[in-house]
Order: sequence, then structure tokens, then C-alpha cells
Amino acid sequence: MIAFYNSLIKNSAIILVSLLYGCSSVPKLEGHVEVPLVKLSLAYQKVAVTNQYDDPWEGFNRRMYYFNAKADEYILLPVVAGYKAITPDFVERAVSNFFRNLGEFTVFINALLQGKPSVGVETLGRFAVNTTLGLFGVFDVATKIGLDEQNEDFGQTLGVWDVTPGPYLILLILGPSSLRDAFGVGVDMLALQILIDELGVSGNEEILLTFLRSIDVRANLPFRYYASG
Repeated sequence: MIAFYNSLIKNSAIILVSLLYGCSSVPKLEGHVEVPLVKLSLAYQKVAVTNQYDDPWEGFNRRMYYFNAKADEYILLPVVAGYKAITPDFVERAVSNFFRNLGEFTVFINALLQGKPSVGVETLGRFAVNTTLGLFGVFDVATKIGLDEQNEDFGQTLGVWDVTPGPYLILLILGPSSLRDAFGVGVDMLALQILIDELGVSGNEEILLTFLRSIDVRANLPFRYYASG
């Protein structure tokens, strides 16, 4: 029975962090220009994407947007507020640095898949420097020595492979995305979970790591549903 509950908690944590991770993804126009849809009301969102994205699921998208807004207001943001209230700023930065360092793994893979060896090499260099000199990524030493952080994900990789964005889609908790980018988030999260498993993190440590990662992701996303401007 205990094993069942541990498995349930672990899987719930993984799902939560996957969904929160997806909050950072918004539809990208050709050339990967991001549209800050989360800052707009749904009515304005529709105007913003009408000429760029097919929206055959408008009714579904409206309901999901409303549900996400309430979940964010009453559950996610209060948890984040509590985390920020009790956590010193330097600890928050260390936690963010640690998880960004883990994320270099998927950036590296996607850079290679996109045919960007120079980006891949720089990303691998960042990971090596921050994992060693930065004490497993707690300190961002790489940026200080000129190795800049890159941003490549599997949604972008699919775009490079000429996969069209597909319909505009708002998913449960994930928020605004496109069908292509929503799939890309799932692939990136799966790859990152495989890395965590290979590092030997398991049990209660994995549950704690996953929940902490989910809180860190939401804490670093400044958007608010229905916020203007």
C-alpha cells in the first residue's frame, strides 16, 4: 500500500511539473517570434492569432482558458507566493540555476537535431562548467565566462523539420500553445525525466525534486491570466 501511494505521489508530481513547464510555451510564428498570448484576455487572444493560427476548437479553448485562470489564481500562485515568502533570494537563484543546468541536456539534444553544432558545443560547455565549477549548477559560472544560455526545444526542432504549428490549442494547465509545441513540450519533459532517472534519483528525493522544479518554473513565469498590457 505504501508503495502504491509513493508511486501515486511521484506520478502526480511528474504530471504537475510537466504541465507547469508547458506554461512557458506559447505559440511561435514563423521565425520563432513568440506571441505573449498569456497577457491578453481570450477575446484579444483570438484577434492576435486569427491570421496566423487555425482555431477550430474555439469552444474548448475558451473553457480551458477559464479553468486555467482559476487554477492559477487559487492553487498555483498561492503555492508560489508561499515559496517566495519563506525562501531567501539567493536560495531561489540557486534552485533556478540548478534546474536550468539540468535543462541544458534537452537544449543540447535539440541543437544537434536542428543541425546547430555550434549551439550544441556551447551548451555542452555550459553544462560541463556549471556542473563542475558551479557545484552541480547551483552557481552559473558559465555565463560569467562568456558561455551564453541557449534556448532550443523540440517544438522548434519540429519547426526546423518543416512541421506546421497546427491548430491553436489551450491545454489543461499548460495554457496557450500550438499542437506542435504542445507535443514538443511532452518530448522534452520525457527526455529530462530519463536524465533524472539515469542520475539515480528516485523515491522521496525524486518527488521532492519534481515538486520543487514545478514551483520554480511557475515562480519564474511573470504572466497572469486576464492581465492587461
